[in-house]
Amino acid sequence: MSESDRFEKQAIASDLEEPVTEARNLAKKLGLEPYPVNYWIVDYDEMNELIAYGGFQSRYPHWRWGMQYDRQQKQGQYGGGKAFEIVNNDNPAHAFLQESNTTADQKAVITHVEAHSDFFANNEWFGLFTGDSSDAAQVNAAAMLERHARAIGEYMADPEIDRASVEKWIDNALVLEDTIDQHAVFSRRLDVDGPTEELDDDIAEKLDELGLSEEVKREVFDDEWLAGIDADDDHVSFPSEPQPDVLAFVREHGKQYDREAETSREMTEWQRDVLDMMRAEAYYFAAQKMTKVMNEGWAAYWESTMMTDEGFAGADEFLNYADHMAKVLASPGLNPYSLGMALWEYVENKTNRREVLERLLRVEGINWRNLTDIVDFDDVLETLEPPTALDSISAETLDDLEDLPAEWIDDEALDRAQSGEIDVKRYPWKVLTTEGLARRHYSLVKPQHRGFLSRVSQRDLERIGRYLFDDARYGSVEDALADVDFARGWDRMVDIRESHNDVTFLDAFLTQEFITANEYFTYEYSHATGQYHAASVDAEDVKKKLLLQFTNFGKPSIAVYDGNYDNANELLLGHQYNGIMLDLTQARATLERVFELWGRPVNLLTIVKEVDDHDVEVAKRRNREPEVHEQGKLLRYDGERTTVEDVPWETVEHLAADDVDYDTKPEEWLA
Repeated sequence: MSESDRFEKQAIASDLEEPVTEARNLAKKLGLEPYPVNYWIVDYDEMNELIAYGGFQSRYPHWRWGMQYDRQQKQGQYGGGKAFEIVNNDNPAHAFLQESNTTADQKAVITHVEAHSDFFANNEWFGLFTGDSSDAAQVNAAAMLERHARAIGEYMADPEIDRASVEKWIDNALVLEDTIDQHAVFSRRLDVDGPTEELDDDIAEKLDELGLSEEVKREVFDDEWLAGIDADDDHVSFPSEPQPDVLAFVREHGKQYDREAETSREMTEWQRDVLDMMRAEAYYFAAQKMTKVMNEGWAAYWESTMMTDEGFAGADEFLNYADHMAKVLASPGLNPYSLGMALWEYVENKTNRREVLERLLRVEGINWRNLTDIVDFDDVLETLEPPTALDSISAETLDDLEDLPAEWIDDEALDRAQSGEIDVKRYPWKVLTTEGLARRHYSLVKPQHRGFLSRVSQRDLERIGRYLFDDARYGSVEDALADVDFARGWDRMVDIRESHNDVTFLDAFLTQEFITANEYFTYEYSHATGQYHAASVDAEDVKKKLLLQFTNFGKPSIAVYDGNYDNANELLLGHQYNGIMLDLTQARATLERVFELWGRPVNLLTIVKEVDDHDVEVAKRRNREPEVHEQGKLLRYDGERTTVEDVPWETVEHLAADDVDYDTKPEEWLA
């Protein structure tokens, strides 16, 4: 780095000291609990390198990073999207700001990062990697990745180890990086099932490798022992249950294949070490893959709250920020920012609406049948508007805050503001508590959400009314609204942030109301026309297809079903079929990679959908869909060639999921 570049970065860092400090203070005021964050200023090329490396400055030597760097650079050059920030899950977290960003962009990034860091620190799925989500000190991903980079670099530099062999071994391991047990606590050494007796480390196989004659064998071993090796009833099948952590299984039971000797041999120490490292990294990044929609939506929500609702973007920066946010939320395809933010807003609004309705249904003379006839929702919203003293805080109106409920006001900060120590024009939130900020930014009265309260269905009203505990009654609507808990929406969001991942989040909150309001629908592929068409706006259809994209990171779910398949030490994998077929070409290539980690033939059971060409032609003439036939397949790779054969349905029936729409392709699930 040149001297001028260094001074420029120092100047930018100096200008951002106050925004960094105050963004952290505001995040905590809003109720967030982020890890500490270290911010770094980087240039355009450094940012692309960091993105390629998954947010870290050091990764093991491999061609994949160069490919990802090239892709990211082209995306920026040809209008595919601008990189504003990157932050990693660590304690402390590390965030990187691109020096060419405007001040408005930098502020947006900083507020976004603080929310991400809160999510990292408090979501239970991130705790699976450390084994204890409460022990934040255990997170030290940067150090782990640095150790891995150094160790693999040393293996590649070892004159007794071929560098290309190390890189190829990493390629083999990466094929299985998503075949882990993402719902289990990470353990360096997984206790995977093995055969109860491995015949003295597979002595039978070693005898064959030695090429001993039958005469020599019988001089050393008696007939009874040799017969025991070959006996059909000695078949040992393991694991006892399907093992989803394929990477752990091949690490524990796999071998390397020696092509010159045409036999399998024990893995070397460096090979098992590399598998350990690849598996650890797969588990570390799993939580980020499992919570992409939640995490990005959470960060976008709180960024918007800070930058817009609390004016963290100055008057001269707001238009620039609005343009920034619009670009992020308008990204094409299944956008985790827009979907996630919309769902978090829906959770907040739905919770706040229920709170208000529960109060109203306790008013004398009001029940779920007559509420909409008696209550004027416009009057309710007017009552729910924040008090003027809370909504418009200035140096001249500070005294008015003393008349508000004490739980809304930070008395110490108010005293400092009244003495001029706090600039309330820039930071009005400093004189409020979290409860006060929740009241100040109550979601139901925001312009974009004002119709949400009145959109409640009669069915929802009945559900709330029938199961309402009659623990309080009010004499008037005004009395009921005076008891509203204005922080209930934020409290609910915090609870959800702790326990959910994308699959459970979408399953719980992707309701018919949300889908209708956001105009989501499904596409379906027609075999008769060869085209796609809108198929359904039903919540269950949209949810089902969307959930498939997030289950197992949207990748095929593969598990180990037998490590001694056909009593020949072959590996049997099973594809847990959910209506979406495997790409058989990719499956063949994958088996070739897995063979290198197993050292013996590898098998894969799956289900494919087949349509007879004649049936398609008949269906076209009759304007209907042809019948789709599901067929079990067994793929086998023996080190030289791959074979594919049909198998009876009872052989694969256990792999098939129930109640899945089989006619929609993944990339067309959601519009």
